[in-house]
Amino acid sequence: MTIKTALYGAIALTVFGAGAALADAKIYPETRYGNYCPAGYQPVRIDGVICCGQPNQNVSYQSMMSQPARKVHRVKSVKRHVSRTVCPVGEKGCYTQ
Repeated sequence: MTIKTALYGAIALTVFGAGAALADAKIYPETRYGNYCPAGYQPVRIDGVICCGQPNQNVSYQSMMSQPARKVHRVKSVKRHVSRTVCPVGEKGCYTQ
């Protein structure tokens, strides 16, 4: 395998891998700040970073984050033992009744 073939293979994997990673990114419109972006773009939030772009989600980042996640409430049961520990005076050790 030549260096040229390995280099082309690495470049192809980088290009195709980056395309798949960008396809999964959720891009939310940002509505809290003024629009200082060029024509055709608007402020968007990508993974917490604000930049100029075109959103692919129909809800804003603020409305998506406003609903808290549901919490799972688990009831903890307490088991009580009715045994009693006895430690007699003058004897070695303790025992339960």
